[in-house]
Amino acid sequence: MERLIEILEDIQPQADYETCTTLIDDHILDSMSIIALVAELEEEFDVTIPTVEIIPANFNSAQAMYDMITRLQEED
Repeated sequence: MERLIEILEDIQPQADYETCTTLIDDHILDSMSIIALVAELEEEFDVTIPTVEIIPANFNSAQAMYDMITRLQEED
């Protein structure tokens, strides 16, 4: 989770990733941020994030992203 927070802070440093659960809903992360984030997450965590996984529910919080990454790693 710590590495995920570091990646998020590199992309959008103004957010409180420890507590925020509305990163997409409140437009803290925009579409360009999500594209950059997906590339970073795939490289850092050695996963492939399918298009069907790129939904607000998976990106609204750091915990949701971490849960998605963990699930994708287990599926490999």
